[in-house]
Amino acid sequence: MDVLQTIDLKKYYGSEPNVTRALDGVSLSVEQGEFVAVVGTSGSGKSTLLHMMGGLDTPTSGSVIVRGDELAKKKDEELTIFRRRNIGFIFQNYNLVPILNVYENIVLPVELDGDTADERFMDEIVEMLALEDRLMNMPNNLSGGQQQRVAIARALITKPAIILADEPTGSIKLVQHYPKEIPVILFSLSMRISEITDRHSVRFSSRVSDS
Repeated sequence: MDVLQTIDLKKYYGSEPNVTRALDGVSLSVEQGEFVAVVGTSGSGKSTLLHMMGGLDTPTSGSVIVRGDELAKKKDEELTIFRRRNIGFIFQNYNLVPILNVYENIVLPVELDGDTADERFMDEIVEMLALEDRLMNMPNNLSGGQQQRVAIARALITKPAIILADEPTGSIKLVQHYPKEIPVILFSLSMRISEITDRHSVRFSSRVSDS
């Protein structure tokens, strides 16, 4: 079952003869539980594609369909709610709220939806990401890697249909072993959550992705 599909997706900036084609007819589908890596050099449109798929930006033309719903047909408020309930984001710059502690940052998407977090699920995520002793810390008291793990936990807490990750290991030096965040990807797949990640490294992507 496809949880996400793009059809002839295009994103152009400017106008002829100086038009920049960030995306030029991208069609793909992601099945439930599939892990997909988008690989390319800087400026090749990877982040733009993720933003289109997540409804954070609108395409010049083409369609993005998540769980059978075409994002372009949704009004702004409806799209915001749909994103919060169905799509988990791991941003390259983390986007943590500086006045909230780690726990509050993680559960924020759930609370914005007027719900309470599944504490058992929360405990699993926190333990896996080694954040148990950091829950009361403020973001400015965390290292870059710790902030990144908080962002990953926040993306998982709503149990979304799909996770979009923009350079999820960007602040982690790739050595011979998997970075600590990779078990989270495997954990998400075991819950049948699909994941699309943006990486410069072909070596990294070939080790963790289905395609």
